[in-house]
Parts: sequence; C-alpha cells; structure tokens
Amino acid sequence: MIRRLCRVLPILALLAMLPFAATAQSALPAIAIKTAADGAQTYSLTFQVLILMTVLTLLPAILLAMTAFTRIIIVLSILRQALGMATTPSNQILTGLALFMTFFVMSTTIEQAYGNGIKPYLDGQLAGEVAIDRTMQPLKKFMLAQTREGDLQLFSKLSGKAQFASAEDVPLSVLIPTFMTSELKTAFQIGFMVFIPFLVIDLVVASVLMSMGMMMLSPVLVSLPFKIMLFVVVDGWTLLMGTLAASFHQ
Repeated sequence: MIRRLCRVLPILALLAMLPFAATAQSALPAIAIKTAADGAQTYSLTFQVLILMTVLTLLPAILLAMTAFTRIIIVLSILRQALGMATTPSNQILTGLALFMTFFVMSTTIEQAYGNGIKPYLDGQLAGEVAIDRTMQPLKKFMLAQTREGDLQLFSKLSGKAQFASAEDVPLSVLIPTFMTSELKTAFQIGFMVFIPFLVIDLVVASVLMSMGMMMLSPVLVSLPFKIMLFVVVDGWTLLMGTLAASFHQ
C-alpha cells in the first residue's frame, strides 16, 4: 500500500501543477507594452493593474508630499499644543479634519486632474504616458503656486540646474522638496501666530499665581479653562479653518 502511494503521489503532484503552469504561460504575454505605428504605447490590462497597485502603495507619500495636507496637519498639531491638551482632539480627529480640508482646498485641482488626464484615459482617448503628464500638470501648478522663489532657486542650484525656461519645465524631483520646504515654513508661521495668544494667557496666569504665592498649583491646569473659553468666544475653529483655506494660492 505504501509503495503504491509513493508511485501515485508524484503523478498527482504533476497533475496538480499543470493548471498553474498553463496559467503562468498564458499570463506571461499579458504583461506587455505594445507600440503602435504612430509611436503611441498601450499597456496590457495586467500591466495596468500592476501600475495601479504600485500607485496605491505610494498614495500616503503622495498625500504628504504633493497636497495641502502637510500645512494643515502641522497647524492643527501646534494648536493642540498651544491649548495644552496633549490628546484632545485625538490624532484620528485631527487627521480626518486635515484630510477633508485637503480635499476642500484642492477640489478644483483634483477636478482638473481627473478631467484632463484620468477620465480621457479611462475612456480610451489617451495613452498612458500622456494621461500621466496631463494628470500631473494641475498638481504641479498647485505646488508651484505655494512655493517660494528662494526655495525653488536653492533646490534648482542643488540639482545642478541654475534656472528653468518656464514653470512647466521644473521636474518633480526639484518641485516636491521645494514645495514641502515652503509648506513647512508657512505652517510654522501660521502656527506661531496661533500660539501667541495662548502663550500670553499662560504668562498672565503664571504671574498671578506667583504673586499670590500659589507656587504648588500648576499654571497649565489653571490657564486651560481660560484658553478654551478664549478659543470658543472668538469662534476659533471657524477662524482657523478659514485662515488655512485662504492661505493657499490657486
């Protein structure tokens, strides 16, 4: 019985591998790039799915490096620090608010990118390379509008290119670090202006407690209700969200 099993098992293993081998042979031609007579390139469905999965893995990096998300989340984090509340609002709430604010600020850019590149590509009207280029143009325009001239000159010099003929000629390898540096500067400038009123309240409360001899009482604990009251009275969330949205140049 054991000998029969030893003879039959290799045959069954070979039979089980045949469908996988056939599938592999049929899948190989699916990953292909065809070049038409006019030079346009078309990608097979399998190759398109592979590109899509790669883009999805890079989506968090794209969100951080090429959108308004960085400035918004930094300002919200500085606001929470200025209020003196380490965990309120929570990270999930701040991230969700920053994400939807990013969609709000970049709604026009996203619509242009979809209408110029993604939709024509899905309809079969554009080749892959042309669709990518047209999709990136609105994003590049948005990033260039937020960058500082000095930062752009710095990274252009570091890349070995003193200047570019036009804004469209700036490659993403230069534009993305320039955009992120400018966003960090702007975010910290706005955060500084947000921090000052709460810092004044902390100084006043600390001075009053010291003059009254209450050195064992935490000034942060006493000043927290006053900072929350000030933020609510001036309608701080609406004011801050409006300021952040208006700080982006379209």
